[in-house]
Amino acid sequence: MQLGLSVSDSDVSSFTPLVVLELADDTKAEAITWLLNRIRDKQQNGGAELLVNQLLFPAQDDQKPNPNVFVVGSTLQRLLNGAEDVGLFKEFQDGTMRGFTYANRESFNDFNEGFLSDAECQYIIKHELDTLRAKNEEHVPGYPKLKLYPGKSVVRRLQSKGVLNQYFPLHNKEDLKRLSFSWYKKFKLSFQPLDDIRHYFGEGLALYFGFLEYFTFALVPMALIGIPYYLFDWEDYDKYVLFAVFNLVWSTVFLEVWKRCSATLAYGWGTLSRKKAFEEPRAGFHGALGFNPVTGREEPVYPSSKRQLRIYLVSVPFVLLCLYLSFYVMMVYFDMEFWAINIYNEDPSIATSILLFVPSIIYAVVIEIMNLLYRFAAEFLTDWENHRLESSFQNHLVLKVLVFNFVNCFASLFYIAFVMQDMVLLRQSLATLLITSQILNQVMEAFLPYWLQRRRNKKVHKRMRRLMGDKELPLLGQVKLETEMNTYLGTFDDYLEQFLLFGYVSLFSCVYPLAAVLVVLNNITEVYSDAFKMCHVFKRPFSEPATNIGVWQLAFETMSIIAVVTNCALIGLSPQVKAYFPESDTQLILIVVAIEHVLLAFKFILAFVIPDVPKHIQVNLAKLEFDSLEAFKKRVSTHLYMCTYLSHANRKCGGSPEIRLS
Repeated sequence: MQLGLSVSDSDVSSFTPLVVLELADDTKAEAITWLLNRIRDKQQNGGAELLVNQLLFPAQDDQKPNPNVFVVGSTLQRLLNGAEDVGLFKEFQDGTMRGFTYANRESFNDFNEGFLSDAECQYIIKHELDTLRAKNEEHVPGYPKLKLYPGKSVVRRLQSKGVLNQYFPLHNKEDLKRLSFSWYKKFKLSFQPLDDIRHYFGEGLALYFGFLEYFTFALVPMALIGIPYYLFDWEDYDKYVLFAVFNLVWSTVFLEVWKRCSATLAYGWGTLSRKKAFEEPRAGFHGALGFNPVTGREEPVYPSSKRQLRIYLVSVPFVLLCLYLSFYVMMVYFDMEFWAINIYNEDPSIATSILLFVPSIIYAVVIEIMNLLYRFAAEFLTDWENHRLESSFQNHLVLKVLVFNFVNCFASLFYIAFVMQDMVLLRQSLATLLITSQILNQVMEAFLPYWLQRRRNKKVHKRMRRLMGDKELPLLGQVKLETEMNTYLGTFDDYLEQFLLFGYVSLFSCVYPLAAVLVVLNNITEVYSDAFKMCHVFKRPFSEPATNIGVWQLAFETMSIIAVVTNCALIGLSPQVKAYFPESDTQLILIVVAIEHVLLAFKFILAFVIPDVPKHIQVNLAKLEFDSLEAFKKRVSTHLYMCTYLSHANRKCGGSPEIRLS
């Protein structure tokens, strides 16, 4: 892509659109004119200095098209200045990754038309739109009740009040075609084109697919061991000690190695040493008008005490109530399980043997439905808590969802393993839950969105052909199609699915060795289905700079700690180990607890010994910090020298105003 540009600074009559901006169809003309002027205005006047054109869709028989759809682009120089503003890191001539500056642009490698990636250009435009701030306006023109606060984001304000429907980056057809071909259109067992994914979708999404790939390859040793273990040890349910020990080692090493892989990817993409931008309040944040003590700007303020009251008096009791309902459903499932077992014992046959799996299948479906309903409730509650920052909102949402999903998905397995101590039922339940959840996820995440999007695409194409006739209007058709696509809501659900799969494997796969095999197969199909969804089902998301997988790293590490405790307990319950302590259960428990503490200590020592960042990257980062410090010292020295020189010259000339400079 040529930076999405076909213009120079002096010619802005035409440009390649990068972002679509859709206002409500009943937006007041004064508000539209004001917003467009602010977007086009020079930076020194408080504008975004971007290029905007209106798209006029042909009239339709049944409904009037939205006249307030605009495409946004930029000049090359504006994008390069924006790259410096957002703190992009690029490869310098010496091979290190350095913060881009427009003054030193020629010192960066490959400084040409493709210097900025597709995703970076659109991210810069999003940043400029988001940081378009209110000046002295008291309200949005045409909307006396829509108050504006000086220094606050205009776009976020319009979006929170429904004046701005959406804004999203456009797909680039040629780049998308090349990416699709190398990514998922040709089935092959190879690494994903992570660099190409990063160039097109940004670092956040590329890191997810990098983690998905790493997780899948890391499961291969467990799958290879699990297949013969399953085939030759199927009837002996108790000989799982060796597999549990391997599970302990694998879950410990897995995440430590990923940290290094993540750091390597982030450094190569220029996000590892990138400073985090100052976080603006969420679009949905509200409160009484006050002053921000950090910025000194006037903005809505909401007392932290009120938020804490909402969390502890409403959200926490609600989560506990949902956990109680989850336990109640689990007990109903066990009643169904015992009913099916009794029927089978009274009349063993093919029909009754199939009936044994029915309660687990029903329970697995109910679990997925409860997870879905709880997710909506958790989002509503977290939004109602009125968190100021998006990061705080996400952290509280992740905590709520993880706690409920963990209990909902794994409580029955813990009960069977440690209360009932029935390894046969544990293996059957784990297999049924894992297989059923994977089938449901593939249907809900891949087949259903694909089918719905195909129907929607056919309707849009048919409508546009009828309206345009023989005319070729590819941009109008593309914008119309992408406007009606589903919005990608981020990697939350994708990471959540991998988190639960990691739990199934690390916690209980020693009693069902094929769990790793099933997860590998699931993740292979997940790569292709997720790739197709990103390219053809969802709107293209804006790039999200990321250095790691964020709060999910902590979630996976917590699960690995629970896995150590669980596998040690399973080893302690095995007949082989119990045979060594025939008369003293207390001694067995103490030894198992001691071993578990030793393994946890080993895990934390390993995390301390293995550096999160490879040595050569640490050296490069240290070099960058040293060079930055030296450059700062040089600038300070030059400034002091000039001040001293001018002060001396001013004294010699008797304070002549012609010499006096400031």
